[in-house]
Amino acid sequence: MRSLLVMGLAMAFAACGSGTEPLTNDDFAPELNVDLDAMTQTASGLYYQDLSAGTGTVAATGTTVTIHYEAFLPNGTKFDSSVDRGTPFTFTLGVGSVISGFDEGITGMRQGGVRKLVIPPDLAYGEEGRPPTIPGNATLVFDVELLTVGS
Repeated sequence: MRSLLVMGLAMAFAACGSGTEPLTNDDFAPELNVDLDAMTQTASGLYYQDLSAGTGTVAATGTTVTIHYEAFLPNGTKFDSSVDRGTPFTFTLGVGSVISGFDEGITGMRQGGVRKLVIPPDLAYGEEGRPPTIPGNATLVFDVELLTVGS
């Protein structure tokens, strides 16, 4: 009896977690073409899928990368796009200048590659979000093209 109680408490404690339900493909607007089954999930909860493998230099922590990206909420709302601005975005990987899911998701890409990222809230803007554009606890979807690695 005591072992059942201990096991029950352990299961209840484990279920507390983050309070979020696991993602499913139904959580995303069809136009985003998110197929979680075809994506790789990392230990942190980030999903990624190489849509086109690059052949150039690998993006590693500490390197400067230049990318084009489009950013969406799960309902399909585009909230940012370097493509629409016509200006690529340049930053250094792993120094905290972008959301941690972006650092993790781009690390390991090869120059010329295109990758889809599904970034959970704790690797993005968390509970607070970035109102009014990004609500709290928002999962984000990015389409990223790695243009250059290095200066």
